[in-house]
Amino acid sequence: MSDTQPQVHIVYAFRHQGAGGNGAGVVLDGAGLSRQQKMDIAARVGLSETAFVTPSPKADFHLEYFTPVDEVDLCGHATIATFLLLHRQGLAPGRYTIDTRAGVLQMIIDPDGTVWMQQCCPAFFDTYPAADFMDCIPGIQAVPGLPIPAVSTGLKDILLPVASVDQLYQLQPDFEAMARLNRQQGVVGIHAFALTGGTDPVAVCRNFAPLYGIPEESATGTSNCALACYLHRYGHPASRYRFLQGVTMGRTSAIEVRLSNGEQGVLQVFVGGR
Repeated sequence: MSDTQPQVHIVYAFRHQGAGGNGAGVVLDGAGLSRQQKMDIAARVGLSETAFVTPSPKADFHLEYFTPVDEVDLCGHATIATFLLLHRQGLAPGRYTIDTRAGVLQMIIDPDGTVWMQQCCPAFFDTYPAADFMDCIPGIQAVPGLPIPAVSTGLKDILLPVASVDQLYQLQPDFEAMARLNRQQGVVGIHAFALTGGTDPVAVCRNFAPLYGIPEESATGTSNCALACYLHRYGHPASRYRFLQGVTMGRTSAIEVRLSNGEQGVLQVFVGGR
C-alpha cells in the first residue's frame, strides 16, 4: 500500500485447535480517516467487520467497527483480533479500556496471550413465536418451552434454539427474507444454536446477519455472550461457557464466555479467545 493508505492487518480470532476462527480487518492508525473512507476500506477488505483504532480522551483506545455495508456499535471478534495484534506488537499483559459506541468496556490480556473483552450488561427484549421464522428458515424446528428473544450485550440479536445439532447444520436460510424480517424487528441478526447436552462445548451455533451484508459468520463474540446470559437465565446456569461456531463453514471456532455477579447482582460478562 502507498504511504497515504493505512495498513490493514488481517487477524483471525477465536481459533480452535490451531485452525478456523473468524477473520477481521484491523487498522491500528485510523486517525484522520473519514467515516466514508472507513466504510470504503471495510468494503475492500470484505470481511464481516474491520476495526479502526484511534485515540480516546476517556479510555486507552477508541474502536470503531464497519461491516462491508454499514457501521455497527460493537464487534467481539474484531476487538479480540485488535488486542491480539496489539499484544503481538508489544502491548503488555494487563487491563485496558476501550471507548466504543456501546460504551466504555474493559479488556484483559492474560499472560498466556488470551484476550478477554467485557460486554455490556445483558438486556432482554421482545420474544417471538417460532412461526415468525418459517419463511426465512424453512422447516425450522424450535425447542418447545424455550423462548425466542432478542438479547443484547452490545448488539441486539435474536437467539433461536434449534431442536438438534444435526438440524442446525441442515438449516438453509432465505437471506433476503431474513434481512427484511430483521429490519422489521430492529435486530442485527439471528443466532441459532443447539445444545449439546454437555459442558464443553455447551452449544453449537450458527450466526446469520444478512441485513449487514453477512450471510453467515464463523465466530461472533457479542452473540455468544448474549447466548451465555440467555442460558444462565433459562435453566443452564454456569460461570463459564464454551461454544463452537463456524463448523458448516469449514472454520470451526471456539468462543469462551465468563459470567460473574457484579454490583447489585448485575451479571458481568467477558468473552475470550486466542
